[in-house]
Amino acid sequence: MKTTSAHTFLYEVAACSWRWLRPLPIVWKEGDDAGRTLVRGRLQGGRVIWSEGRGDTIIGCQVRREPPDSTERYTRWINQLAPEQLLTQVFTSHGPTVVMPTWFCSRTWFSHVGPFDEGGQGVPEDLLLFYNHLRKGGGVVRVDRSLVLYRYHPDAATHSVLETTIWTHRVRFLEERVLPHWAAFTIWNAGRQGRRLYRSLSAGARRKVVAFCDVDENKIRKGFYCYEDSKETPKPRVPILHFRAARPPFVICVKLDLTGGEFEANLRSLNLQEGRDFLHFS
Repeated sequence: MKTTSAHTFLYEVAACSWRWLRPLPIVWKEGDDAGRTLVRGRLQGGRVIWSEGRGDTIIGCQVRREPPDSTERYTRWINQLAPEQLLTQVFTSHGPTVVMPTWFCSRTWFSHVGPFDEGGQGVPEDLLLFYNHLRKGGGVVRVDRSLVLYRYHPDAATHSVLETTIWTHRVRFLEERVLPHWAAFTIWNAGRQGRRLYRSLSAGARRKVVAFCDVDENKIRKGFYCYEDSKETPKPRVPILHFRAARPPFVICVKLDLTGGEFEANLRSLNLQEGRDFLHFS
């Protein structure tokens, strides 16, 4: 997402420049990109993939964060996603699986999926364009080289985008892209985030939730979650199970890389396939 107020101008340029430069590819060069060498590397890496692949692909790259210890979990996520996860992890709170300052794509394709939403401050332009790109069948590829110096700014314009705004877009995208294909599913996390997702779903999607699952014995002993705000009579009661007793598919509302590997080990022990048996919504 946008990182400084100066980037507003760059967004405006990106939003309109395709109109007269349509035959050429777009390389997002932001004020924080570090030098010509890295930009040249992005051009070379992007053009190789672009020339060999489809014209409907957004190509990104790995990044080097500055300061190095800022947003460590997010940076690991950006740089370490497997190729197939660039499409399966598009529902998480991290946003686009290749970050916008690294994007490289065909101008013709950008004109097809864009332009950026110019609604002003508080609009997650990159997320909305990325989702529209996926809606229209676009691909996502990452060049596995660190070709962008991605600076962290405490006063970043991205902080003007409310978490609730992003949450709403993520829930709607999940309902649009995944839940119509599942007859029933389990929400992994009977705590605050899992219950919030349940309450945020449309009535039809909520009816597909057959259980919550967790590792917390106190939640499991309670046995169920009652949706008190429901207008239904009786109010829905959703069972809470141990994760080993629950049935996939799962929408997982547990944050990655925060439990010392315990959650990840539990998930691996079930021998499930990401994208088919579970999706991350953390």
